[in-house]
Amino acid sequence: MIGFLYRYGCNAWRILRDDEEGIGTLELVLIVAVLIAIVLVFREEIIGFLRTLMEKVENKSNEVFD
Repeated sequence: MIGFLYRYGCNAWRILRDDEEGIGTLELVLIVAVLIAIVLVFREEIIGFLRTLMEKVENKSNEVFD
């Protein structure tokens, strides 16, 4: 019984290892995970940059409409 389970497990692992169909999905998930990690690490800098950018846009739009 244990030998059967071992062979079944080895065959299942071999099939999963050799199956390349899910590689694109895995790559996409890893890219998204890295981007989320970068955003979390640099959250304050990103927020500061966006605030500065929006202030500049607001100042320029006030100049145009005044």
